[in-house]
Amino acid sequence: MKIAVLAVQGAFAEHEKMLSDLGEESIEIRKKSDLEQDFDGLILPGGESTVMGKLIRELGIFDCLREKIENGMPTLGTCAGLILMAKNIAGGESPHLATLPVTVKRNAYGRQIGSFTATEHVSGIGEMPLTFIRAPYVESVEKGVDVIATAGGKIVGVKYKNQIGVAFHPEVTKNTAFHEYFLKMCAACLPSDTEQLSSNLPSL
Repeated sequence: MKIAVLAVQGAFAEHEKMLSDLGEESIEIRKKSDLEQDFDGLILPGGESTVMGKLIRELGIFDCLREKIENGMPTLGTCAGLILMAKNIAGGESPHLATLPVTVKRNAYGRQIGSFTATEHVSGIGEMPLTFIRAPYVESVEKGVDVIATAGGKIVGVKYKNQIGVAFHPEVTKNTAFHEYFLKMCAACLPSDTEQLSSNLPSL
C-alpha cells in the first residue's frame, strides 16, 4: 500500500518512519499536484492546527483534501490532524476541513500538564501507551461517531466511517499497534482482486 502524509508542517516525518518500519510506502503531500498521485490512505499529523489550516488553503490543497476524505479515503488525524478534521472547535474558532462530526477543545489540558503519557484501552487494539503533547480532546460527538479511546474521563479517540481522529501521538512511541490498525482499515478499503481485474478489462 501507499500512504500519503500531509507534510506542510508538524510531525509528518515520524509517521513516515513508522510506516517504513512496517514495510509500507509513504508519499508527502506538499502541493496540489502531489494529490494527483494514487494512494490508499491519508495521515494528517500533529503540529500547529492553525498554521496547517492556513497553509493547506494557501497551497491550494484544501478542497482536494476535503473531497478525498468525504469520498471515502481512509484518513487518520493525530492531535492537530484531529482538529483539522473536526466539524466544530470549542470557543468559536472557525473549523477547517470539517469532515468529522465532533467538537474538539484545543490545548485542553493546559500548560501544567501540556505533555503526559497514559496506558489506556483502545477499541480494536487493546491496551497501549498514549502520548499527549499540548493535546486537544473531544468534547462531544454526533450520531454515528464511535468513541475508541478515553483518558482521564475525556474522549481522546474517535472513528467515523473512513475517518479516525485521536488526540494522542502514536507515531512518537515504539509501539506500532495503532498504525497497524489504521493500515488494516486502509487494506479493507482496497478493491478486491475481482474488482481490480474488471477495471483492467477493456470496455465493450
